[in-house]
Amino acid sequence: MELLDVIGWAGSALLVWSLLQSRLLRLRALNLVGCLVLTGFNAALEVWPMVGLNVVLAVINVGYLWRMLATRHDDKVYQVVEVRTDDAFLLHVLRNHHDDIRRFNPGFGTDTLARPGTAAFLIVNVDEVAGVVVFHTAGDGVAQVDLDYVIERYRDLTPGEFVFRRSGYFTDRGCRAVITPPGMRSPYYGRLGFERSGDSYLLELVP
Repeated sequence: MELLDVIGWAGSALLVWSLLQSRLLRLRALNLVGCLVLTGFNAALEVWPMVGLNVVLAVINVGYLWRMLATRHDDKVYQVVEVRTDDAFLLHVLRNHHDDIRRFNPGFGTDTLARPGTAAFLIVNVDEVAGVVVFHTAGDGVAQVDLDYVIERYRDLTPGEFVFRRSGYFTDRGCRAVITPPGMRSPYYGRLGFERSGDSYLLELVP
């Protein structure tokens, strides 16, 4: 097999693989790379209609990637909705993603929602749920995070930050610090001002 054939097959494989991704950012990034590879491949063969097609697809992917990255920290795009801990839709989301939640937050169970002083938040993008944050007041002015879960489509982004960036959610409940569950996978708290505290992360709140 010649090198050009290998490049063509590799580009095609990337396109197929990209369509199998659940994460939006990863899907667009892989699709973009596949389009660029196939643009070069088809240009070498002088198949200009396919060059045009892949150039257009690449531009579309760049547009989507730019928008996702430019708005990932934009609170006009992601809204925080506080819900009751017995809210039917919250319970539906938790049930629907039960197995995935246990992978990233193995200590969380819905019985946690019955604990006194528990608050629950849905992070939404337009009308689509992107994540869930649950915490409870643990005494001594500490808010203990029980759940910080991101739906797989948004996992390359960090929608939970929109809860932690607003100290009022915690200070209004008499909390001066926020501590995350121990041993959370793929933590992103360092860039939000949290500091490492054993197996957890701690954020001191400014009133």
